[in-house]
Amino acid sequence: MSRIGTYTTGIYQSAEVAGRDSRVSNPLNQMEPDEGDSELLSVAWNQDCGCFAAGTSRGFHIYNCDPFKETFRRDIKSGGFGIVEMLFRSNILALVGGQANSQYPPNKVIIWDDHQSRCIGEFSFRSEVRAVKLRRDRIVVVLEHKIYVYNFMDLRLLHQIETLGNPRGLCCLSQNLNTSVLACPGLRRGQVRVEHFGLNMTKLIKAHDAQIACLTLTMDGLLLATASTRGTLIRIFNTMDGTQLQEVRRGVDQADIYCIALSPNVQWLAVSSDKGTVHIFSLKVRVMGDDSTGIEQSSITSYQSSSSLLDSLVSPSTSSVNASSSFSFMRGVLPKYFSSEWSFAQFHLPEYTKLVAAFGSQNTVMIVGMDGSFYRCSFDPINGGAMSQQEYVRFHKTGCRPK
Repeated sequence: MSRIGTYTTGIYQSAEVAGRDSRVSNPLNQMEPDEGDSELLSVAWNQDCGCFAAGTSRGFHIYNCDPFKETFRRDIKSGGFGIVEMLFRSNILALVGGQANSQYPPNKVIIWDDHQSRCIGEFSFRSEVRAVKLRRDRIVVVLEHKIYVYNFMDLRLLHQIETLGNPRGLCCLSQNLNTSVLACPGLRRGQVRVEHFGLNMTKLIKAHDAQIACLTLTMDGLLLATASTRGTLIRIFNTMDGTQLQEVRRGVDQADIYCIALSPNVQWLAVSSDKGTVHIFSLKVRVMGDDSTGIEQSSITSYQSSSSLLDSLVSPSTSSVNASSSFSFMRGVLPKYFSSEWSFAQFHLPEYTKLVAAFGSQNTVMIVGMDGSFYRCSFDPINGGAMSQQEYVRFHKTGCRPK
């Protein structure tokens, strides 16, 4: 017996059934070849950035990054998917229909088991779904003013979080099994709400004066990086006590930040924007090992001793490879941007194309664009400067719609 069911506005209506639930239909049970042009609706990395999913107006495609290749696709005629969220490299996907999907509108989330080729759960809401985030034990559905957190095993509703207007669907999760952290916009402009579910603790961080435009967490949820709608500064915070650890500057002119990515060893940070440049910054936070992620297994006293925790996060070295202003001795007099840390390496691409970046192996950065392009480039970890392009693939050639 398998337990699946249908949600309506966060209220679970359960059913014990053998096999599949007849009330939960299958959007991909009749695959059709993609006979015409398709529009690229979305791109999204999986949790370890080894793969990415592309939602199209005719279905979805999954790509492996190293080596780059399409691993599989699902093409249908009823309309495509505006959101495709992978669960690492498993057969489980979360799908949200595009505006033209005749079977599943944008206010429904489908939990799809591609190995069994069937829908194993469905969530229905009164408003459009802005994002879906997955981890091995949770499903998170983001609406414009509310976030729902469900248990993956039985699809039980665990938490409801109110947010400020969130049309971008901003939300991120830690992915380590021994920490459970969620970050999202708070109820005030420029505020980030951090939920440490394992500690039953909420931390509100005043990250920016302007509205939050982008945010990301490290895999253990201990560090948070944010940008505002001004798009000039990126700030890194300790999520346990809200302390700002570092600030870097993308530029002086306002920009729309598309993506913030942190390297797995938390040594580098990448930022993409509508200015067509991917910037790499060197982080001062201490590089931690895999054995340092058991925050929620330790006692609450580790949180109360926030000063010692802060000392362990910030590198004792005051030097940084990021370029900084030669006017730093006048920091108390000159505008703040003179003392900000500037990018260490850069890669230039067409402006106004939405780009999402992720770190690969051996000082490489992977970039996926809504124009259907994939780039792999490398940077010099000692000298920085312009990055070198190593690979370019046009993975989606027709009907692309720049974002």
